Amino acid sequence: MTPDKDITIYDIARHLNISATTVSRGLKDHPAINKNTRKKIAEAAKALGYRSNTFASSLRSRKTHTIGVIVPRLNSYFVASVLAGMQDAANREGYNLIISHSLEEVSNEVTNAHTMFNKRVDGLLVSLAYNTENIDHLQPFFRKGIPVVFFDRTWPHPDSTSIIIDNYQAAYNVTKHLIDNGSRRIMHLAGNLLRNVYAERVKGYKQALKDHKISFEEKLIYTSKLDEESGTRSAEYILKMKEKPDAVFSANDTAAVFCMIRLKAAGIRIPEDIAFAGFNNDPISKVIEPNLTTVNYSGYSVGEAAVTSLTNDLNRISSIKTTNSIVLRSDLIIRGSSLKNKTS
Repeated sequence: MTPDKDITIYDIARHLNISATTVSRGLKDHPAINKNTRKKIAEAAKALGYRSNTFASSLRSRKTHTIGVIVPRLNSYFVASVLAGMQDAANREGYNLIISHSLEEVSNEVTNAHTMFNKRVDGLLVSLAYNTENIDHLQPFFRKGIPVVFFDRTWPHPDSTSIIIDNYQAAYNVTKHLIDNGSRRIMHLAGNLLRNVYAERVKGYKQALKDHKISFEEKLIYTSKLDEESGTRSAEYILKMKEKPDAVFSANDTAAVFCMIRLKAAGIRIPEDIAFAGFNNDPISKVIEPNLTTVNYSGYSVGEAAVTSLTNDLNRISSIKTTNSIVLRSDLIIRGSSLKNKTS
């Protein structure tokens, strides 16, 4: 079967018996074209199956009105919330998103970045993969003056902005809460310390211990990918310890919940034997019993702020970069998993 040829503005012009220039202007809602004529042009374009040649127009304007997005993974409530915020903000600003995910592998992240660059995206939003050790693959964007905004998992760069929360303070608050509820031997389930979010959470945890005159023990740090399997493995690690922790602070909710499930199956009482706290306020934190104490911060707000920052740069709303970081709010949500002292 021979494919149908593309409909052009000349086909629409012949169909309506008007000039191609009028059709072109009408499709762009030019005020010089009568409202009724614009309506007829739009209806004819739809009926004939006209598709705007965005590639040609982008070559003329040197803008594609697309924003590239690279996330570590898609099977995450937090990432889904971020993307929802990005999509709403992009729609308001007249931009489309091209979304890719690295599956937590830097090799995929590099490939995705090259693809975005070749697709001539107007800007790039990035949350780094678990094992990214440098951002050489993003240098073509910086050299071309294409704005890059990091979110959540960030990398310091003088020509970029990062959308973050105060992970250090949030982790400090979680650890202090566990201490205030009677815990003294607190284990931390950490992520890869290459990533700012996990490194800052470890720092906050350590500082809270120090401020409360509790010695830090290296064996009470368990580093993993913080997925379901990691949570179960961390529980096995705890069960083999001669001197078990009396609290666990996990750098995300997933690892915390699956650690809790395994420990409960082994007869560990939560929070009486081991108190628990997580991070992210994922829906899973309200399904486990007892409900998980966690840190809440809005993925939607992170995504919205990332797009807003990027489009402000693209639209040159501010010619002076006043900050390299936008710090959003986070809150400690206290639930039953951490309340050793029930009256706290």
